Amino acid sequence: MRNDEGVRTVLPTGRAVLFDADGVLVDSRKGYRAVWERWAYLHGLDPVSVLAATHARRPVDTIADVAPLLDAVAEYARLVAYVGELADAFAVHPDAAGLLGRLPALRWAVVTSGDAASVRARLTAGALPLPAVLVDGAAVSRGKLDPEGYLLAAAQLGARPADCLVVEDAPAGIDAGRRAGMTVLALTTSHAPDQLRHADVVVDSLTRAQPHVLAWMAAGGGR
Repeated sequence: MRNDEGVRTVLPTGRAVLFDADGVLVDSRKGYRAVWERWAYLHGLDPVSVLAATHARRPVDTIADVAPLLDAVAEYARLVAYVGELADAFAVHPDAAGLLGRLPALRWAVVTSGDAASVRARLTAGALPLPAVLVDGAAVSRGKLDPEGYLLAAAQLGARPADCLVVEDAPAGIDAGRRAGMTVLALTTSHAPDQLRHADVVVDSLTRAQPHVLAWMAAGGGR
């Protein structure tokens, strides 16, 4: 294929890896707990129940679920402001740089239920490369459990769903990846292993995940 200047362009082929952000590339547990607990107390809600409804879900979906009488868009803006006050509480996982540095730039993406600008800021602050494709909660009409986000990322990378490996930490994200027809590797960074048993592989960290991810990519190298 040639572009408008007549220069030959090699389209990427083969397999791809689709990472969730929070709990996978970013250790957001402490920061998000503080944000959601603050928001729950503001509205007289049980923070434990609110936190249980947040994992791998778009914030607007969580708000609509736990407080259906509130304006979800306005409350999401409030949450974004809270997050902005805790910017340094969202550090990248120390294993992330080593793994992303071994993946071809056009063979991985981030699929998050959060905000693209915030994710990019956290990756940049942690000296991680930015993905060529980043699908956030605003880019889809249905959040996880729905496969829409993962299917959109695969399409933007030019990868078939069957050639995609999803790396997730939450049951809802695992469901989204499996419904997309993808293989799913789960990290026990936010949930117990028995809650993630519907994933194809379950490991406890990105360090343990790295050989699985690289083996996945190598298996598709001849496509």
